Amino acid sequence: MSEVRLIRLNKFISDSGYCSRREADKLIEQGKVTINGVVPELGTKVAPGDSVEVNGRSIGSSAADKSDRVYIAYHKPPGIICTTERNVRGNIVDAINHPQRIFPIGRLDKDSEGLILLTTDGDIVNKILRAGNRHEKEYIVTVNQPVSERFVRQMSKGVPILGTVTQPCQVIPQSRFVFKIILTQGLNRQIRRMCEFLDYEVTRLKRVRIMDINLGNLKAGKWRNLTDQEMARINQAVQHSKKTVDE
Repeated sequence: MSEVRLIRLNKFISDSGYCSRREADKLIEQGKVTINGVVPELGTKVAPGDSVEVNGRSIGSSAADKSDRVYIAYHKPPGIICTTERNVRGNIVDAINHPQRIFPIGRLDKDSEGLILLTTDGDIVNKILRAGNRHEKEYIVTVNQPVSERFVRQMSKGVPILGTVTQPCQVIPQSRFVFKIILTQGLNRQIRRMCEFLDYEVTRLKRVRIMDINLGNLKAGKWRNLTDQEMARINQAVQHSKKTVDE
């Protein structure tokens, strides 16, 4: 007799494309999820045939080949907030107005601009965001004073913020007040905090690349579907995603 395959509830919800696994945990904690009409606890598992509902809406398992998933690149303008909470003015979901329920992979703070990926695939969100995978993110940063050799050296080596020291990174001057920085970690407002520690103020911050996905000529406020080639590179990059706690 074959063994019944159980799936953790948060993974079942994220795999369905309803939201990310992290947001699924919040919904479960808030009592907005039911299994067979009963409000479950965090960590509960779903069995084949179970009826799962979120906010009264039935959630089904997704297509095995992920043909029903959406993956887009969006050029976030300053002022847009990377939240799926529709009651927040300027939220990214309303800004994009996509016909399907999408959610961002990671975030850009309200004052920053540039590339952010969004999807209906909760599984890939977790794989990309898991700590320790060292996926590159590239930014072009403008500051309020000339970029000195000392600044570049210290930023590259790592500076103390948020109770830790940032990991070594690439910092490349672009002009007198502009530099490029390539990070493999994603601390909260990391670049701004790093600059502040060295008495610099960021006046403009633009993300131009995530992994092998480039912003290119995509205009602010516009989005596009990821190409098959881009998706193949993402799937290859996260194929051996480390099973560690999310950032």
